[in-house]
Amino acid sequence: MAGALLFTAGAVADEEARAEWPKGHFPLPEAGDVIGEVYTVETKEDETLLDIAREHNVGYEEIRLANPDVSVWVPGEGTEVVIPGRHILPPVEREGIVINIAELRLYYYPPVAEGETPRVETYPIGIGREGYNTPLGKTKTTMRLKDPAWYPPRSIREEAAERGDPAPAVVPPGPDNPLGRHAILLDIPGYLIHGTNEPDGIGMRASRGCIRMFPEDIESVFDRIPVGLQVNIVNQPIKAGWDGDMPYVQVHEALEDQEYGMAALMETLSLLERNSDETAVPLNYEALRRLLENPTGQVVALEPAPEPEEEPDEERSRFMEELAV
Repeated sequence: MAGALLFTAGAVADEEARAEWPKGHFPLPEAGDVIGEVYTVETKEDETLLDIAREHNVGYEEIRLANPDVSVWVPGEGTEVVIPGRHILPPVEREGIVINIAELRLYYYPPVAEGETPRVETYPIGIGREGYNTPLGKTKTTMRLKDPAWYPPRSIREEAAERGDPAPAVVPPGPDNPLGRHAILLDIPGYLIHGTNEPDGIGMRASRGCIRMFPEDIESVFDRIPVGLQVNIVNQPIKAGWDGDMPYVQVHEALEDQEYGMAALMETLSLLERNSDETAVPLNYEALRRLLENPTGQVVALEPAPEPEEEPDEERSRFMEELAV
């Protein structure tokens, strides 16, 4: 009985600790791929949609797509705003830092002590704009810099000179420094994860390839990210996974020069394959088709279609044939 009481007390303490976790921190699902939840809030006087996004751990594109009919700058007091706080974990190794540029989001899997709940932290980011693509692949962190100086690269200095506004050779730490107060160098020359002095650009493609974070977000992880940590930069506009016995899909706008081809679709469907000893769930291919045609970035359940006239295998075959046309 004493052991049972200790176990119960420990479980209660763990639940209470989870309830106090910061926004964007979640226990890793023991089985499945979905974290977080969607909820709504009401705007206060003079709040912009970007103010609400920052407070609730989402970026510009996420909040805009979740609230297409709400003004970004003047939503009005008392307006209901949807917070798209539910995510499917990227289908890669859950280790170190994973950056999915397609969804403008970073996932951090911190090490935990024995007995602690395994968790994931996720943060909105800004990435390279068109022509300054953030590179893909596995790399690692090499150095952490607090209050870094910024040395404008040659391309920026040349553009500034053409405008008749020469750029300085170095920008010291301070409010004008685009790196913010914290920077983490990657083992890719010239690329960093850093803060920003323009937080409205988080959740957008606005940088020259570096990964930007809200100042408070990078500050919260800065001292906990060791040198040599794996960083996996991927481009996954389509994610799929399970929560219990329900399949879910999350589709983001593809970056330029990328289409939702057959290979991407087959990869998505493979993510929803289950072991032979698990209960088979018929997929709703009509709902999947709508998501691919109208990506919103929302996590959507592929609930079975009501009483399909076709058998699941026939429906899948017809769906694949239509996409191949």
